[in-house]
Amino acid sequence: MPERTIEDRLREEYFDLLSEIRRVVWQLETEIRFLTLPILHSLKSHEQLVVKSRIKDCESALKTIAREAEKRKEDRRAEGRKFDPERSADYSMLSLPDLAGVRVLAFPNRRLAEVDEALRVRFPDWTSKPVRDDSGAVLASKYYGYCIGASNKVRGEYQVVPMLLGLFWEVEHSAMYKFRAIANSKEMRDLRANVETSLSSFEAGIERFIRANT
Repeated sequence: MPERTIEDRLREEYFDLLSEIRRVVWQLETEIRFLTLPILHSLKSHEQLVVKSRIKDCESALKTIAREAEKRKEDRRAEGRKFDPERSADYSMLSLPDLAGVRVLAFPNRRLAEVDEALRVRFPDWTSKPVRDDSGAVLASKYYGYCIGASNKVRGEYQVVPMLLGLFWEVEHSAMYKFRAIANSKEMRDLRANVETSLSSFEAGIERFIRANT
């Protein structure tokens, strides 16, 4: 019988954790919907707030761990391998903070601060890791931590994202999911950065126009 690979062990771990991942995403989404309900009820006719959840699929999680393993290579002897067999015990699905994720999309941008404030009251100890562009400017807020009562092993993650930027990320992720080498190329990174800058400027411009005319 062939020896189990690190990938096999990680896949087994993922499916062992799947019920906990589901509990975390269900609880996190429910809490976020409840906490943002007052904001949702106060929206004007042109404003929007959308809450979306997702469970990171097994193969996507595996690829993320593999990419992190490549970044942590200690010497060139491991080059060309996704995982170092000598460090097998170091690899775990639990290293990922985003197995269970919720994204809050809001428009206009002034609603982002309201959402962020409401959620920080409930999750004050969660770790902040904002999404930044190449210049260091913050594109979106991101936090991760443990949902009390759902799991003490699986972390959840939530993001607070401008509406147009979040929708672009969804389309871009779906289009590039199977073409990671292309997605990580300099040409594609530059193209993505240009779109993100344009969308951010567009949203800010719309907000100024609405504010000046209402």
